Amino acid sequence: MYNILVVDDDKEIVNAIEIYLKREGYNIIKAYNGNEALKKLEENEIHLIILDIMMPEKDGMETLQEIRRNKTIPVILLSAKSEDYDKISGLDTGADDYITKPFNPLELIARVKSNVRRYVEFGNMSKEENKKVLKTGDLEIDDDTKKVTVDGKDIKLTATEYNILKFLLQNKGKVFSILQIYENVWNEESYGAENIIAVHIRHIREKIEINPKEPKYLKVIWGIGYKIEDIS
Repeated sequence: MYNILVVDDDKEIVNAIEIYLKREGYNIIKAYNGNEALKKLEENEIHLIILDIMMPEKDGMETLQEIRRNKTIPVILLSAKSEDYDKISGLDTGADDYITKPFNPLELIARVKSNVRRYVEFGNMSKEENKKVLKTGDLEIDDDTKKVTVDGKDIKLTATEYNILKFLLQNKGKVFSILQIYENVWNEESYGAENIIAVHIRHIREKIEINPKEPKYLKVIWGIGYKIEDIS
């Protein structure tokens, strides 16, 4: 059973999320502020965090910053704010996804399932002897160990970043729209994917490119989408 940490100072929202996700077989751990969330995170094995932005004592952004210092657990931000700035700010801080209040329970469930699946797959190492290696130029993914290297140097990616990069590298040379990337990586219909994909792509570039403004590997095809360059 997977453990979901739900963090919101509104107990009614926490209880509602618990009802929705328990029906799907998840175990819910509750917290009502950032400090309590960090404590619960240290005490339990957590597979996903649903984190409200506006909270007393320690808000969602501060909490997320502390989580990202040493953990890659997927985080879905929950916020009453609908402005693009707040969504992008959350993704820039290290969130994997976001949902705007009031939320559709079906959308919440779909986002949770998708993020948990990617995280669990990211953490499971294959025991097969033949390693599955994806490569272009000096960029390499070992999908057995989930290790990413550029010029032999280890690159640390979140589970979401890894899966986006893996998908593009599996199809190097091909151009994919934001919608196609989202639906192939999330395995669900797009819910306002533009900001999510754009920010994750930027983070990947900052990690794998020597000069992100003149990328060698991850290219944008303006008006169409993104691709990984096929470099022999």
